[in-house]
Formats: sequence, C-alpha cells, structure tokens
Amino acid sequence: MTKYFQVAIDGPASAGKSTIAKIIAKNLKYVYVDTGAMYRSITLAAKKAGISYENEEQIAELLPNISIRFEPGVPVQRVFLNDEEITEAIRSTDVTNNVSLVASYASVRENLLKYQRQIATDNHVIMDGRDIGTTVLPDAQVKIFLVASVEERAERRYKENTAKGMTPDFETLKKDIEDRDYKDSHREISPLTQASDAILVDTTGLSIEEVVSKITNIIKKNQNN
Repeated sequence: MTKYFQVAIDGPASAGKSTIAKIIAKNLKYVYVDTGAMYRSITLAAKKAGISYENEEQIAELLPNISIRFEPGVPVQRVFLNDEEITEAIRSTDVTNNVSLVASYASVRENLLKYQRQIATDNHVIMDGRDIGTTVLPDAQVKIFLVASVEERAERRYKENTAKGMTPDFETLKKDIEDRDYKDSHREISPLTQASDAILVDTTGLSIEEVVSKITNIIKKNQNN
C-alpha cells in the first residue's frame, strides 16, 4: 500500500473531471495530474511533426523525444511540450477530435503510464482521465466515476467555446461528445469503464461547488478509515 493518498477520477468527456479535480487538489494541497492534457500533448506533437494520426508507428518514434511538464497557472494549469507552452493549442478542435485515436495506441499509453504512476508514488495526487481507477492507479484509496448527461456536457462545452469567442453549433457538439464516448468506451486498450470499487457521481444539474463538496466528503471519509 502506498504511503501517499491517491484519488482517481474517471469519466467521459466534459463531465467536469478536470475542473473538479483541480479545485479539490488545491484545497487539499494535493498534486493534480491532468492525464488528458498528456494525451493531447502527444496528439499535438504528431500534428506539429506532420504525422498522420492514423500512423501509430511514426507517433511511437516521436515519444522518446517528447517532454511534457506542467506549471501552475491562472485560470488553468500551464502545459509545456519540449519547453514550448501549448496550454491553448491542445484544446483546439483538431486535437480534441483526434486525441481518442492517439490515446488508443499501446505505445502511447505505456509511455505515459510510467510517468503517471511515478508522480503518484512520490506525492498525494488527484488524477483524472479515462482509465485511472482501472489501470493507472488500481489501488487508489478513492475512485470516482464522474458522469453527466450528453445534453448537459454539450451545454458546458458550448458555453466554454462561446466564452473563447468561438461560434459553436450545439448539435455538432452533442454529436462530437457522443462520438468521443463511443471511441473511449470501445477502444481495445484501457477502455473507459467504471472500476468495480468506484463511486458513481452524476453531476447533471449540480453546481461545481456541490460536486466539489460531495467528492471532498468522500475523500475525507476514506482518509479517516
């Protein structure tokens, strides 16, 4: 059993994992690990290198030369790829639509898995993603499976994109989220699935504060056991 406390938060796209995990990590003074940003970073690296997202072999060849690091930032954690800040670039539509494919590759997952586990070995962590409770941190003391309706998740993304000055189409966003759910839950390696010992938390209709409070109470209850 690890001497550090591990919280794994899994769930589909736009369920609020990162937002919730960041707030709780800050409140508890834990290290927040954004695994989704790591996969997005590799997807962006492939794009920058002019490699097709379908070409796993060439993407795998990039991995030894890729360095990903995080720095505190306001309002979001800053992400760097080989010392170039890519915080905004990894949230582009192109990266968002192709990250599921890149994240399905065994070489990519194995490369990042070691890094993710090492961080959790040396720190109290809150880590969010698709397979944290099932694959990355199977012995985490707290596992949360965060969900929300497709309608609500599309609404959240619509507001985010509008705030960035974009002009999103709501129905297209819904379709993108449904497609992402299918890809994430049907991939061969580490598909999105609820761990048998994870607690299901449905955020539909709940405020960020309500979800933070609910999960924080679950964590504190387990810390005292």
